Amino acid sequence: MTHFVKPLVVAAGLIAAALVPASAAEPVVGNWRTASGEMATIAPCGGAFCISLTTGKFKGRQIGRMNGSGASYKGEITDPEADRTYSGSAEVSGASMKLTGCALKIFCKSQTWTKR
Repeated sequence: MTHFVKPLVVAAGLIAAALVPASAAEPVVGNWRTASGEMATIAPCGGAFCISLTTGKFKGRQIGRMNGSGASYKGEITDPEADRTYSGSAEVSGASMKLTGCALKIFCKSQTWTKR
């Protein structure tokens, strides 16, 4: 009987694995064209998502870090020109992402990025 138990356990494990949906990549991950026309990459990093510029004057600079999933993310975003960091949020809708950065939670500015 032990010859039948092992194949059944393996088969049950394979069936269970097939029934669990594969985790889809977060919608925020990818390459984005910023409002100023530069390109930025958002990628997983240390349990969060890091935003790094890949073109332009500040190429290679990390300008943000966010946590979240699905369509909503929160974290910090840096304006590389002014070298100021703001609390921020991002809302992803298809190939569009609205980023909002706020100083003192009342002075907020938004811009829209497009996924490439």
